[in-house]
This record gives sequence, C-alpha cells and structure tokens, in this order.
Amino acid sequence: MNRNYCYSALILRSRSSGESNREAWLLTKEAGLLRVTVFGGPKSRLRSYASPFHSGQAWVYHEPVKDTRKLSDFDVRSWRPGLRELYERAMAADAVAETILASHGGGGNWGGALSLAEASLDALEAADGETCARVALHFLWQWAQFLGLRPEFDHCSQCGKPAPADGVIRYSPREGGLVCGDCSGVGSDLLELSPGCRRWLETIRALPPAQLVRYTLDTTSFNQAKSLATAILSEALGRHLASWTW
Repeated sequence: MNRNYCYSALILRSRSSGESNREAWLLTKEAGLLRVTVFGGPKSRLRSYASPFHSGQAWVYHEPVKDTRKLSDFDVRSWRPGLRELYERAMAADAVAETILASHGGGGNWGGALSLAEASLDALEAADGETCARVALHFLWQWAQFLGLRPEFDHCSQCGKPAPADGVIRYSPREGGLVCGDCSGVGSDLLELSPGCRRWLETIRALPPAQLVRYTLDTTSFNQAKSLATAILSEALGRHLASWTW
C-alpha cells in the first residue's frame, strides 16, 4: 500500500503542536483540505517552508491505522513575502484562508478552489491598502459563486418581476435572493443594493483579481457589496467570520 503522496498545495494555516512541532492545513488540488504534522524545531528548514500562503509541491506520508499525516517535504513555488509587508494585505489574506477553511475547501472542485485562492493571494501581494479590500471582496463574491450561492440581479426571487436597472433593489438573506418592493415588505434584514454596487459586482463576475486595481468603487457601494457577500456566506457557514473585518 502506497503511503507517500505528492500534492499541489497551498498552506492556509499553521500553529504550534506539542513542544517543537507544528500542525499545518493544506488546500490541495488532488485531495482538498489536509491537516498535516510538521516535525522539527524553530530552526527546521521544512518548518520555515510550510508557512501560511506558501504554495508548491507537498510530499505527505499517510499513516492509515491512526489516519494521521506527516509533511515529509515541501518544494515552495511561491513564497509571497509581500503579504507580510502591509497590514491590509495580511488581513485580506487571512480572510481568504479562513473562508476556505470554514467552508471545507469548497466541497469538491479542489483544483478550482486552489486556482482561485492562489490568484487572489498573488494579487494581494502587490496591492496597495485600498485595493486589498477590493481583492478580498472579489474573492468572497467569487467564492459565493463557487459554492453555487450567488444570486441573480435581473428579477425578483418571489414574483419573478424584472428588477429595475437604475433603481435600488434589496436582498433578503432569509429568502436567499433579491426581492422587489411589492414582495419585500418591511424587514430589518433586507440589504439595499444601489445600481453602482450591482454594476461593479456584475463587472467583476469573470474578472481576474489582478485587474481590480483598475475598477474602483465608492464607499457606499463597497459597503453594500461587502454586506451582500458576507451575508450570503454567513448563511451557508452558519456564522460570520471574524476575519471579515477588513
């Protein structure tokens, strides 16, 4: 029985385990999320390689009896040192990692999840403070689509009436869709979406995160878009993640 495996992997998180070891969570193209033990003290080469947001080829030994995994080696392809040089980059990168972990890696399309995560982190590495927030929002919006949760903007989810192109529409987290004025009634949970917010979200639907520097957004529209994306994901995850504070 083969117990040694090689994965295309991204390190999402690591933490101390015991006196000198660490645990790391990997998003892999071949097997989704894996938790592995990284043996070695603070001066270990492997320990420094298996740091959050590094990606490359991971060699993992699987012990089937105890169902445990050990990271044997890690060939780093992307180090992304720029993520540690700016507070906004680090916060946005943490939001990407925690969202993936909380949603169990996306549920099956591991290669797509890895590509989206790496593209977002690559964009963040060179982004300024203002752009970091848009990259993080772009990731959440794309992740909602990845999970099959992103709503359509062209009609009311209740009655099917076409949504006004240049008017404010509302999203109901309870209903999981847009609602028109006739169907919305009065509810404190309704989220207003301005035409500017909707146009920006539609524009970035298929946009690579590296191009977001060219697509600015006013503060009101940004806050509306962020509230929408986090509300959708909160309903799916059952909680609002603390890392969504950028």
